[in-house]
Amino acid sequence: MHYESLADGQVICHLCAHGCRVRDGGRGICGVRENHGGTLYSLIAGRMSSMNADPIEKKPLYHFHPSTMALSFGTVGCNFSCAHCQNYSISQTDPDKFNLRPLDTADVPRLTRSMGCQGVSWTYNEPSIWYETTLEGSRAAVADGLYTCYVTNGYIQEAPLREISPVLGAMNVDVKAFREEFYKDVCKAKLQPVLDTCQLAHELGIFLELTYLVIPELNDSDDEFAEFAAWVRDSLDTSVPVHFSRFHPDFHMVDRGRTPRETMRRAVAAARKAGLDNVYVGNISQPEDESTKCAGCGAVLVDRAGFHSRVLFGADAQCTKCGRPVPFVL
Repeated sequence: MHYESLADGQVICHLCAHGCRVRDGGRGICGVRENHGGTLYSLIAGRMSSMNADPIEKKPLYHFHPSTMALSFGTVGCNFSCAHCQNYSISQTDPDKFNLRPLDTADVPRLTRSMGCQGVSWTYNEPSIWYETTLEGSRAAVADGLYTCYVTNGYIQEAPLREISPVLGAMNVDVKAFREEFYKDVCKAKLQPVLDTCQLAHELGIFLELTYLVIPELNDSDDEFAEFAAWVRDSLDTSVPVHFSRFHPDFHMVDRGRTPRETMRRAVAAARKAGLDNVYVGNISQPEDESTKCAGCGAVLVDRAGFHSRVLFGADAQCTKCGRPVPFVL
């Protein structure tokens, strides 16, 4: 789906922001979409590497169906080449060299319910490059009364995002830094398309949460934190949840240590100073920055410890103390 055939046998892929021009016999940057005689084929459609039942908080999605379980599916490949990727064993491999298992998208609802889950998450590697499967699987899930979500780098183009939006309940977009140089050097991509995706998803009514992995000496300055937070406030909304995640050395980036606790506190402080209401930390035990508090009166709305949460407000989605509406999808 979402490609254009050219007269010379090449194709242009319109699925992600790379817009790859692929010669006959070649593959796009993602490594999983191949041109055969002017027709672009997915090498991973209906083929999965992973299937697990996860707490929705693990995605992380803190304000979307809290305390539920999501059946999580992944495959292989990615349209980024992040030097610090924590899932590189599936994201940076060739589909021909991985033992992928079949996934019938019509079977997604049955699998989800049989695993005791209330929704479906497309995650582990970049879900948008598995677009056909995630679209069909999401349609089947929503028709059966299940929720759906993407855990994504946000590099999808506008047309496919609009197409899947009616059956995509939420997205956690990984905004990896707030500098174009970082995206170019570390991810082999660009920042602006990611920001555009976030704004479009928000406009389309897809519930949005953001993750920012804080890497020592690369994207951890006070100025960058402040600019990122101001963009969330001004281009999205102060209620959009932001998760600052602690870095640990992995893949090709083992030249620096874990993010210092004080740096994590600086990131949270910058976001709150900018006026963001829901700021959290991940990959680190910092209880004061894990629970959700009412932006009006400060009452605890959701008490969290790791991936476990306890919802302290009712089905009316209002703070039980002051009556303020709370920004959750239940």
